Amino acid sequence: MAHNAHGPQGPQEPDPAGSTQMFRAFVNEDTAARQPAAAPSTGPRIGVILGIAAVITVLVVVAWLAFS
Repeated sequence: MAHNAHGPQGPQEPDPAGSTQMFRAFVNEDTAARQPAAAPSTGPRIGVILGIAAVITVLVVVAWLAFS
């Protein structure tokens, strides 16, 4: 019988624990990288409120000038 030097050696099935550990490390790393970016800021909210107040003020002044 001839020896096949290019054939697979060792166990024929891959070790599922190794790939599972690598996957978990990848998922944990990805989650940790995204957490700081999820912090909400209050800066734009103040701008939106001031913008809406300005639009309402302009509409009231235009309506007052049109009907007086």
